Amino acid sequence: MATYYSLKKRNNPKLLSLVIPCYNEELVIPYLRKSLEEILPKIATKVEVILVNDGSSDQTIESLIAWSLSDKRIKIISFARNFGHQIAVTAGMDNANGDAIIIMDADLQDPPEVILEMLAKYREGYDVVYGKREERVGESRFKLATAWLFYRLMKILVHKDLPLDSGDFRLISRNCLDALKGMREKHRFLRGMGAWVGFPQTPVIYKRAARAAGETKYPLRKMLTLAMNAAISFSPLPLRFSLSLGIIIAFVGFIVGITAVVKAWMHYSGLYPELVYNPGWATVVALLCLIGGSILISIGILGEYIARIFEEVKGRPLYVIESKFNFESQKVRNK
Repeated sequence: MATYYSLKKRNNPKLLSLVIPCYNEELVIPYLRKSLEEILPKIATKVEVILVNDGSSDQTIESLIAWSLSDKRIKIISFARNFGHQIAVTAGMDNANGDAIIIMDADLQDPPEVILEMLAKYREGYDVVYGKREERVGESRFKLATAWLFYRLMKILVHKDLPLDSGDFRLISRNCLDALKGMREKHRFLRGMGAWVGFPQTPVIYKRAARAAGETKYPLRKMLTLAMNAAISFSPLPLRFSLSLGIIIAFVGFIVGITAVVKAWMHYSGLYPELVYNPGWATVVALLCLIGGSILISIGILGEYIARIFEEVKGRPLYVIESKFNFESQKVRNK
């Protein structure tokens, strides 16, 4: 990604906030705790860890509370229900007090050791340091293929500067965070929002590990939902696609109509009396299906945009917090 600003070297942030969303991660929490307890002493700055319980149905919240009772650096936000990964990350960002924050998942596929490399890039003056995966361990060929396609499509649909093969694992400076906090749309794609706001950005290359425990919380269905949200929230291309499809169908219908008129004229004028003019039902049915299908596709795409407008204008909070632990104010806030 191109750098548009001159870089100014700086010290480590006075406070670093780690934002970690958790959804049914009961099996992972012990591994996460051990890993963070090993890496935090190596970070030459004060650290707070904000763990967001995204309406888990297992014993995740109990494990998190027990952890927070033994370490005041561990802060817990617990949602009233499941609001989704991107919203959980947003809640952590809203409540982070650090001069820089790092977003990472609880499953340890993004190794905490990379935090040290991200801080080195932060000291060089970068406001966004994102993890770029050179290898993904323990994932099927289908998962690798769909992930590869997902990132390339998002680069076309969302933003030309969207980095390839990078997830939400990243460091964000306070300046960039303040800009992101001003964007309150409900259908969120934080990677695209980070590319949109700009600021100097650079990658750190790492090998993505297999999950420490449990099952992935991002199956194909959720990946497709995220892709649709990103495409519709950031780009008018789906609407333009429906317009292009309508033009193509109209052109095909025009050609078929002209061909039928010419064949009829050639037959009845006697120019080519042997030419059989007997249009079949298959042509009519095919054209009806093409035209009807294109209309339904266009209406469906338009409906998705209207549905998002409807949800935005209601002005509901992005999330509802049930409880908070180890924050200075335990008051429940809805955002």
